[in-house]
Amino acid sequence: MTLSLFEIAALLLALSALFGWFNHTVLKLPHTIGLLVMALVASIALLGLEAMFPVLGITDTLQDAIGQIDFYATVMEGMLAFLLFAGALHVDFSFLKSQAWAIGLMASFGVILSTFIVGFGMYYLSGLLGVQVPFIWSLVFGALISPTDPVAVLSLLKSINVPAALEAKIAGESLFNDGVGVVVFVILLTIATATGGDEITVLEIAELFVVEAIGGAVLGGVTGWLAYRAMSTMDEHMLEILVSLGVVAATYALALRFHLSGPIAVVITGLLIGNRGARIAMSEHTQKSLFGFWELIDEMLNSVLFLLIGLEVLVISLDPAFSWLALATIPLVVFSRFISVSTPILLLSIRQTFSAGAIPVLTWGGLRGGISVALALSLPAIPEKSLLLSCTYAVVLFSIIIQGLTVKTVVNRTVDPTLI
Repeated sequence: MTLSLFEIAALLLALSALFGWFNHTVLKLPHTIGLLVMALVASIALLGLEAMFPVLGITDTLQDAIGQIDFYATVMEGMLAFLLFAGALHVDFSFLKSQAWAIGLMASFGVILSTFIVGFGMYYLSGLLGVQVPFIWSLVFGALISPTDPVAVLSLLKSINVPAALEAKIAGESLFNDGVGVVVFVILLTIATATGGDEITVLEIAELFVVEAIGGAVLGGVTGWLAYRAMSTMDEHMLEILVSLGVVAATYALALRFHLSGPIAVVITGLLIGNRGARIAMSEHTQKSLFGFWELIDEMLNSVLFLLIGLEVLVISLDPAFSWLALATIPLVVFSRFISVSTPILLLSIRQTFSAGAIPVLTWGGLRGGISVALALSLPAIPEKSLLLSCTYAVVLFSIIIQGLTVKTVVNRTVDPTLI
């Protein structure tokens, strides 16, 4: 049975509400983690029941509905724009500015360093376990799994207390490193899929990186400035909310059309409207209404996204034969995260002081999520796709569930409580 777009949206919203209610009243896990756990358990239970009683066909409708959803397009060309804007809107730019060097290095150099550590590790681990992944595809995997997921990270920050400077590093890095990570992913994917006559040069790689990353930042700066200047000419909270909604959609659409970094563009737009725009272009009533609206959008899309991550198990093929490599990938990614965080911090510690616990909290709090899954699902139909998808899912589930539920303990054990 084919469901309409409205019926699919209704199903996802209804399940989000039902699972959210059950989690709030019974499980009492952090909201998004609870939704993911419940969706995952429900998916595995349905698959198990289907295997025992295939004549029932109980999973067919849900599988058909989820199968109609293009996860990559839904996340990367839809949800992400609004989630990133909502996250950036609530970030204090003065805190980001004070941690600019740390954020910049972790979001750029750190992502690239992690990509190569994971890439080399995946290549050698897969060889040792007898499922050799070509080196270039190992690097592609490194690129898609290295950036932390801003949706997961910002959701996590709502449930823990950390020093303001450390929170700025975590939030700022997560907002920017996914844009850099996607650009690195696109570059490596282009190299991996290039034919003999279409080899990409170093100059073309540099040009692609500069155009996507810097071009996205410039676009976001222009649209953000235009938006808050327009808001400053009126005091109509509903219309100003509409302006913010329109500028997000337009900025991301323009970025996609002109092959610029959409994530970086909407983050810059959100920072401008949420900081400078809020100060000079909004009344107190408008600020309350606009920020409340985007908080609702953030919560709703977060719920649907984490639900989808759990339900995707119903429709993607995760081969049990790759279990050992998938499990081995988890410590590899955590180790690469540790190196990519500690290297910039140790370099910068020569000239500035970092709070105790910065490295362990940034390492363990660097969650992976929907962006990594979406990028893995977007891979072309290569023989290694099922293996790379299995490894991606293993890392994402471990990251969100295990790291997400224990990062508060890491904070309590490593951070001076008087600083919180």
